[in-house]
Amino acid sequence: MSSWAPTKYKTTNWSAYNEALCQRGSLTIWFDPEMEWVPPPTGKRGRQQS
Repeated sequence: MSSWAPTKYKTTNWSAYNEALCQRGSLTIWFDPEMEWVPPPTGKRGRQQS
Protein backbone atom coordinates (compact mmCIF):
# COMPACT_ATOMS: atom_id res chain seq x y z
CA MET A 1 0.00 0.00 0.00
CA SER A 2 1.44 3.37 -0.98
CA SER A 3 1.48 6.33 1.37
CA TRP A 4 -0.51 9.50 0.72
CA ALA A 5 1.33 12.24 -1.14
CA PRO A 6 0.08 15.83 -1.29
CA THR A 7 -1.15 17.05 -4.67
CA LYS A 8 1.15 19.56 -6.33
CA TYR A 9 -0.33 22.29 -8.51
CA LYS A 10 1.69 24.18 -11.08
CA THR A 11 0.64 27.67 -12.16
CA THR A 12 0.94 28.07 -15.92
CA ASN A 13 -0.91 31.35 -16.49
CA TRP A 14 0.83 33.80 -14.16
CA SER A 15 -0.82 36.95 -15.54
CA ALA A 16 -4.32 35.62 -14.85
CA TYR A 17 -3.19 34.31 -11.45
CA ASN A 18 -1.78 37.70 -10.42
CA GLU A 19 -4.92 39.49 -11.64
CA ALA A 20 -7.11 37.12 -9.61
CA LEU A 21 -5.04 37.84 -6.50
CA CYS A 22 -5.46 41.59 -7.01
CA GLN A 23 -9.23 41.23 -7.39
CA ARG A 24 -9.54 39.43 -4.04
CA GLY A 25 -9.17 42.72 -2.21
CA SER A 26 -7.09 43.65 0.75
CA LEU A 27 -7.44 43.30 4.48
CA THR A 28 -6.56 46.36 6.51
CA ILE A 29 -6.16 46.17 10.28
CA TRP A 30 -6.13 49.34 12.35
CA PHE A 31 -4.41 49.41 15.74
CA ASP A 32 -5.04 52.06 18.35
CA PRO A 33 -1.61 53.11 19.69
CA GLU A 34 -3.20 54.23 22.97
CA MET A 35 -4.72 50.82 23.65
CA GLU A 36 -2.80 48.79 26.18
CA TRP A 37 -3.75 45.42 27.60
CA VAL A 38 -2.54 44.67 31.11
CA PRO A 39 -2.93 41.00 32.01
CA PRO A 40 -4.27 40.18 35.46
CA PRO A 41 -1.70 38.76 37.87
CA THR A 42 -1.60 34.98 37.80
CA GLY A 43 0.23 34.45 41.09
CA LYS A 44 2.82 32.30 39.33
CA ARG A 45 6.53 32.95 39.07
CA GLY A 46 8.00 34.42 35.92
CA ARG A 47 7.41 37.22 33.50
CA GLN A 48 3.88 38.46 32.91
CA GLN A 49 2.35 37.76 29.52
CA SER A 50 1.98 40.76 27.24
